[in-house]
Amino acid sequence: MPKIKPITELRNTTEISEICHSELEPVFITKNGYGDMVIMSIETYEQIIEMNKIDNSIYDAENDSNKELLDAREALSALRRKHFG
Repeated sequence: MPKIKPITELRNTTEISEICHSELEPVFITKNGYGDMVIMSIETYEQIIEMNKIDNSIYDAENDSNKELLDAREALSALRRKHFG
């Protein structure tokens, strides 16, 4: 469950740091009741960056594969006709 803290709690940096490291997820900071910032540990940030790289690689691979798709049954039938008469 996301942690949401008011901006006034940023005065207690040790507590915010402990939350970020123990939960391994971002802490959302509000100002006047509205979302203002997100704070996270370096470990969490690095995990998010790595997942983003993986997601982008998958997205790129899916876009590359959409160029020419073949029906598997038709492709196998064509190979059988070509190689086995």
